[in-house]
Amino acid sequence: MTDGHLTLRFAERLEKAVGDLKSLLGLRATTTAAVRDHHSRGESHHPSALPDVVCFPHTTEEVSDILKISAAHDLPVIPFGAGTSLEGQVNAIHGGITIDLCEMNKLVRVSAEDLDATVEAGITRLQLNKALRDTGLTFAIDPGADCTIGGMAATRASGTTAVRYGTMAENVLGLTVVLADGRIIKTGTRARKSAAGYDLTRLFVGSEGTLGIITEVTLKLHPLPEAVSAASCAFEDIRGAVETVIETIQLGVSIARIELLDARQMDAVNRYSKTNYPVAPTLFFEFHGFNERHVNDQAAFVQSLAAARGGRDFQWATLQEDREKLWEARHAAYYASLALRPGSKGLVSDICVPISQLSECIVEALKESVDSPFPATLVGHVGDGNFHMIYMIDPGSETETSEAQRLVDQMVARALAIGGTCTGEHGIGYGKMKYMSAEHGTAVDVMRAIKCALDPGNRMNPGKMIEP
Repeated sequence: MTDGHLTLRFAERLEKAVGDLKSLLGLRATTTAAVRDHHSRGESHHPSALPDVVCFPHTTEEVSDILKISAAHDLPVIPFGAGTSLEGQVNAIHGGITIDLCEMNKLVRVSAEDLDATVEAGITRLQLNKALRDTGLTFAIDPGADCTIGGMAATRASGTTAVRYGTMAENVLGLTVVLADGRIIKTGTRARKSAAGYDLTRLFVGSEGTLGIITEVTLKLHPLPEAVSAASCAFEDIRGAVETVIETIQLGVSIARIELLDARQMDAVNRYSKTNYPVAPTLFFEFHGFNERHVNDQAAFVQSLAAARGGRDFQWATLQEDREKLWEARHAAYYASLALRPGSKGLVSDICVPISQLSECIVEALKESVDSPFPATLVGHVGDGNFHMIYMIDPGSETETSEAQRLVDQMVARALAIGGTCTGEHGIGYGKMKYMSAEHGTAVDVMRAIKCALDPGNRMNPGKMIEP
């Protein structure tokens, strides 16, 4: 069959599918160019890729019906949350149907007694914590961006607080998932442990929409800490900062966040957020505890560790507004980096390594980027061995893209050689697919078998993570 016939057949299937979707959803199924363009990309440097139609379901049953229509007309399906992904997870590289879950954003139920809640997938992290305001509880995972909970589960996200509260893998108790053929399944329970059967919850957490569409998530919640203190500390060199982190973790200090920014990143933060931090390698800390004395003791101990390794200019932020300003500056680091070179796109590494190997990995990554033809900054959730190099590349330059990718390849190879991973939190998408075999070996064949079993037609976010 010729390419022309294939194109015609696709156009016919698409026309029929759009008609069925509009009959189901009315105006909540749209082919409007502006809406399709908005759903063609996340925050990454990867080229945009337009879906053919965008749907805004309100219920799990509507998601099921969309997937049945997708199956009937053999069209790809791409889930979409807040569009903050960094590895092309939401790009519709084969066209098809994008399912935007933003209008499924209800807090279904909360149990303060059991410290858990069930939410629809489209609720964002900030919306959830606003809804929990009067309960004395919080959802503690903080990736920085205001991601949807469904998107965070789908990418196995973490962020600044993972060193204390874990990642999404540790904080999801159960899921409602719609499979490729439209079946609705529930995984897990509200119990804090179970030995009943395969752990399907962990299978779908991190699956990036390649196995099914997450529509509801049951989460662990945490009590708000009685006492909180934050601080920043500049260092004479990057090695001293990283060694402070390593010793803090190895000595078992109860710390909620410990973030590293290099000197160039601090300069970018000062320019973007109108702050006046020293332009030097800097750690941002946050301590949580059951009373102020406990927090102060922990903070004083870490301050002494930092002082022994060249730490200086400890700046405390004990008032809530000061802490918020500190973390707003940290969360804006990515956009602050891009502002160093207007018009650039960020190509971001995401390796995670055993904590004892962190110092050498960071020093080598910075050394390798010195002669780059583009600005580069470093920022990391170093308390759990995860850091990012951000390369501000000209998106139109193949030379710059190739050089940035070469640097990332070197970092990944180094991480894998010492027992690390190519991605601590951003996921695979299609940007990191080439590392899967090097990291997992023949286990990729097992992943592929699971993919083929649950999605035999390869319609669920095709071209991402695993190719059948």
